[in-house]
Amino acid sequence: MVGLPDGDRPRRVPGLRREEVAQLASISTDYYTRLEQGTIPASAHVLAALARALRLDEDQRAYVYGLAGKTAARPRRRTTQRVRPQWQRLLDQLTESPAMVLGRYMDILAWNSLAAALIADFSAIPATQRNYVRLAFLEPAVRNLFEDWETTARTCVAFLRMEAAQSPTDSRLAGLGGELSVQDADFRRWWASRDVAAKTSGTKLLHHPVAGDLTLDWEMFASTADPDQQLMVMAAAPGTPSQQALSFLTSWTEATHSKAARGDRS
Repeated sequence: MVGLPDGDRPRRVPGLRREEVAQLASISTDYYTRLEQGTIPASAHVLAALARALRLDEDQRAYVYGLAGKTAARPRRRTTQRVRPQWQRLLDQLTESPAMVLGRYMDILAWNSLAAALIADFSAIPATQRNYVRLAFLEPAVRNLFEDWETTARTCVAFLRMEAAQSPTDSRLAGLGGELSVQDADFRRWWASRDVAAKTSGTKLLHHPVAGDLTLDWEMFASTADPDQQLMVMAAAPGTPSQQALSFLTSWTEATHSKAARGDRS
């Protein structure tokens, strides 16, 4: 139910192991063990993380908080993000640069056709899984796209950690961190290191199956109207092989879409 990979060790009893609960709640196994043993008190924040990991309903959650002498605060519901129309118009007009709009937790809210051709067909990915960090760790095709995957992945974790510091009780963010901690050992190790970074700019080294090797600079542009949305634009230096490769990918994308449109009409 929680997306755990199949393990080699047989389970002596049904349910999650102690270390798995700790990973899903984004706490250390030693800390969780001491909570079970009653040698340390549990904070409201940790109780909330454990309740999410164990998928407790409202009555069960209230019971656990009562045992710990805490008051169960109702989780603050955040509205579903939708891309700002201004961003969408800008994306539609960016035909020579891959671009996408990232929301909270680095969710991918919108993209142009070149970004989809470069990274992944985002429209084919369920909206609940359309997250940049999740794709970088769990989608093999996206993972293999990055020449220096570790640098890219560690940067993504640092970005996510920065958001976690700003929203420590956010259930969606805690759930994402728990899921990736369980499913990927690298994420689990880097998440525990608590390195942070702000999304600003950088360079990506990519090896695309169609366009070949590309070196692309990327820049983040924040929306003053909605700070939770940022536009990421990638571009190659003029006159470089990367610019030629990007131009080829643009032509290839247009030809593919044109061919698909003719097929639909037929």
